[in-house]
Amino acid sequence: MSYLKFNKEELVNLEYALHREMLCTNRAGSYLSTTIVCCNTRKYHGLLVCPIDELDGERHVLLSSLDESIIQHDKAFNFGIHRYPGNVYEPRGHKYIVDFKYDPTPTIEYKVGGVHLRKELLMVHNEDQVLVRYTLLDAHSSTKLRLRPYLAFRNAHALSRANIHADVKHRVVQNGIASKLYLGFPTLHIQLSKQAEFVAVPDWYNNVEYIEEAKRGYDAHEDLFVPGYFELPIRKGESIIFSASLKEAAPAGMGRKFDAEVAKRPEKISFKGCLKNAADQFIVRRGKNTEVVAGYPWFGRWGRDTFIALPGITLAAISSTGSDAKEKIKTCKDVLDTMSSELKGGLFPNIGKGENAAFNSVDAPLWYFWAIQQYEAFTGDREGVWKAYGKKMKSILEAFRSGTGNAAMHENGLIWAEEPFRALTWMDAIVNGQPVTPRSGYQVEINALWYNAICYALELAKEFKDTKFTAAWKDLPERIRSAYEPLFWCKERRHLSDYVDGKGQNVFTRPNQIFATSLKYSPIPESSRRDVLDAVERELLTAKGLRTLAPKNPLYEGRYEGNQPARDKAYHQGTVWPWLLGHFIEGKLKLHGKAFIPKAKWMVEQFEEDMNVYGICSIAEVYDGDPPHNPNGCISQAWSVGEVLRAIRLIEEYERA
Repeated sequence: MSYLKFNKEELVNLEYALHREMLCTNRAGSYLSTTIVCCNTRKYHGLLVCPIDELDGERHVLLSSLDESIIQHDKAFNFGIHRYPGNVYEPRGHKYIVDFKYDPTPTIEYKVGGVHLRKELLMVHNEDQVLVRYTLLDAHSSTKLRLRPYLAFRNAHALSRANIHADVKHRVVQNGIASKLYLGFPTLHIQLSKQAEFVAVPDWYNNVEYIEEAKRGYDAHEDLFVPGYFELPIRKGESIIFSASLKEAAPAGMGRKFDAEVAKRPEKISFKGCLKNAADQFIVRRGKNTEVVAGYPWFGRWGRDTFIALPGITLAAISSTGSDAKEKIKTCKDVLDTMSSELKGGLFPNIGKGENAAFNSVDAPLWYFWAIQQYEAFTGDREGVWKAYGKKMKSILEAFRSGTGNAAMHENGLIWAEEPFRALTWMDAIVNGQPVTPRSGYQVEINALWYNAICYALELAKEFKDTKFTAAWKDLPERIRSAYEPLFWCKERRHLSDYVDGKGQNVFTRPNQIFATSLKYSPIPESSRRDVLDAVERELLTAKGLRTLAPKNPLYEGRYEGNQPARDKAYHQGTVWPWLLGHFIEGKLKLHGKAFIPKAKWMVEQFEEDMNVYGICSIAEVYDGDPPHNPNGCISQAWSVGEVLRAIRLIEEYERA
């Protein structure tokens, strides 16, 4: 396939182009994201979206968009595009686009008359700065470039309105202006690499419409402030760089900085190259912390997602040469260390931090064990792992054994988790104050993870002579194993029940049972693992991952669409999740070895076509349960990318075995 390239016919077709979005991050929490024709369709789109610690730590859209015009013979051709109510697009600059490619960085070419202009967009790594380089490739007469910035200065989850409180004044800085619409926000420095005339024409552009927000049932209209425009001559062959930054930039060094940043960009001309680039974008280093963004453009850090995604987006993303192995291994450990510091009462914050943290994820601490297992298996540093994380692991197990918040071990050795009006597992959608899939009681995956965690901790404790822990826990694995299958096994369906509560087994065919087949320590025998995987393959497997509920179930929802309640009802009731595929493939490989490799390869290769769809160069959060399994949710999801990368690495390891 042609990687991350689009031609004129595709780009002028808005029905096609507006469903393809790009993302670039600075690896420190900021990003730029828009469609491939630079028409914003979400409130989360923007050319500079930054976390602002001084306000609330959340991301804020500062520079929403930037319209460029080429002027010849006093006639202006505006290359910008915005949507307004009534399906109106103004201006319609996409009709001048002749080419788009995303390697090494998003690059768009425009042609009109004898003018041929190239635009390259770049997020500077580890700085809150976006650079846009314009190069005049061809022109037959004197040409001017006009740039008009659209400012938002609002939380990424909100929308702005024209108001009298905005500070519409600006101050002059070298080759540009500085603007701060509201108190509490940082100053945005808008500059050019070349001296330009700035014409102050402060005005609000009202009712810009975001069609994706309208589809999702949200307010979809916004007023954006334009302070004026820059205008300057540009010669054939000349490059001019636009900068928007939270710090004043040095115009003389913009060209060198742009070239240096482009040189750092990984190749995106192969499927794995795209996935590895996407994986890097989820890692955020701010201050002493290294964290994982669960998904772009609206998710922040989630505890559960962090541990599930981490091995894939770091260890499985190491290049074939191993040149980046040291860096990736360190990143994996840095994330584990950051999260370890926030452990409280045996639980990790699922969302939020500090006083705003929500400790409502019963499975996150158990996925912590799994992530450490993956790290230890990859590095072979068993002693280092026990020294760094042994106390944390033991404290989690003790907390669950005695009871922590909403979960506790029963006499049979199994974990019972329950909290009114809360969904404690990864199937956590809430509609009208009620969990869509409450799953209170003994959950099939929680107890598989619990068994795996105890066995792993005991393995390390025995090796490093922790006799006290070993004596206290050595009998528990057998107790759990003796209780697990009799409790969960459904003879009629030949698979594990999803959960067991006071009313008995919930026998819905769901994917949560696959973890009993993929984890290093399984509480069920091989024959049962085979039956589980056969049932999941028969009823849940699609080309894009596993459905969350079998289609023949009356509660099945085949389309993930509509307003938030409608989407949340479908979220775990049939919607396909790619991240589950990693554990399905691992379970199959453990049973069938090399014989399963051809089918496993086919499964991961189904995502190659997605590199040019929806969130280009990445994998979406979810897909419809019904064919053709259209992508939806976040355009780039950490555990989707991570588990596909991990599946690829598992396949390679089995091929070498």
